[in-house]
Amino acid sequence: MKIIQKVLIKQIITEKSKAKLEHAFEQQKMRLEQACQQLRFEKRKLQNKHHVSKQDIDQRFNQEINKRKEQISLIDFKLEQLTMLEIGHEIVEKEVEALVDVEEGVHWTNITNEKAIIIKDDVVIRIDE
Repeated sequence: MKIIQKVLIKQIITEKSKAKLEHAFEQQKMRLEQACQQLRFEKRKLQNKHHVSKQDIDQRFNQEINKRKEQISLIDFKLEQLTMLEIGHEIVEKEVEALVDVEEGVHWTNITNEKAIIIKDDVVIRIDE
């Protein structure tokens, strides 16, 4: 029988991976800032129409803009944390699911132990079972 089990993907921080993460965060931040600008533009455009309530428009658009500003603040925090990370430190990048064989006679603790795949510069260097 096969079961699905969660496996952690951990990354060892190197200069290359740190720069790659920083670039990805900066790209996310830029997209969110562009989305805020687009929302402000759309808000102004709708406010010029006479058949809609300006207060409703303000409320709706400000809510969406504030969501994106919160995400930007979170990215700023991640960037700040990234600068403090030391080279060689392991971080959890994501979690994936894997199929695991379960057979009679196998110790359940061996199956349920946390498993992890460790990568360094996009190369698998170790599998912890």
